[in-house]
Amino acid sequence: MHFDHELDARKLKCFMLTLSTKKSLAAMDSGKVLKVTATGPGAVAEFTAYAKLTGDELVAATAANSEHIFYIRKK
Repeated sequence: MHFDHELDARKLKCFMLTLSTKKSLAAMDSGKVLKVTATGPGAVAEFTAYAKLTGDELVAATAANSEHIFYIRKK
């Protein structure tokens, strides 16, 4: 999948994961896609809730081994 920016959040816990994602998206133009790689067990629920709260679009989410990859389009 095409993405414009990437955030490696594998070592971040819940609050820092959300904060880092928010900061990354704030620096991007509307319509651009951020790829986030995370390993936290609550990452799927966290990004689903984040997208609903912010209006940003969770375009895709995949999982392989212990990693989750999310693609988020900035509103």
